[in-house]
Amino acid sequence: MTPLAIVALSLSMSTDAFAAAVGRGAAHRPALAQAVRQGLVFGVIEAITPILGWMLGLATANFVQAIDHWIAFGLLGAVGARMVWEAFQPVEAFDPAAAARRGVVGLIATAIGTSIDAAAVGVSLAFIGVDIWVIALSIGFTTFVLTTLGMTIGSAVGARFGKIAEGIGGVLLIGIGLTILAEHMGWLG
Repeated sequence: MTPLAIVALSLSMSTDAFAAAVGRGAAHRPALAQAVRQGLVFGVIEAITPILGWMLGLATANFVQAIDHWIAFGLLGAVGARMVWEAFQPVEAFDPAAAARRGVVGLIATAIGTSIDAAAVGVSLAFIGVDIWVIALSIGFTTFVLTTLGMTIGSAVGARFGKIAEGIGGVLLIGIGLTILAEHMGWLG
């Protein structure tokens, strides 16, 4: 995978966490330390999930070797399409009282919820023989930065900006899936 593709993948995987962070930040103004802690939680979880998916993909790679590029394309396309679809859904109101009640458990649940797509991407990455550690670190770091940034600027720009970023991330994922399919089918020369 090229460095540019890794950057695009990292940004794509981070956009849903960024969108969630912008929504939370739009509802209340977190202190910088709180935004950094939440960014760290999101980043660590987002870095772990593609590794778990990659391990699952490796375990099944021998069984699906002939169609692995189609699986990678399907998974990336489905995740990307879901992100694009969610970008067009109405922005949900954030309830600070409910968030305070959920505390750390709610934060971790939200981080896991926004990182499930990274596990699916990890499965597809196992089929194309990439260095998962570099990609996972890149995804985790990018998610940490964007989540922290999203929390701090959310109140200024509003939750709608997060939805736009999520839509762009979905389009990027679909593009990466199409590139993988085209490379494996020999369409790119």
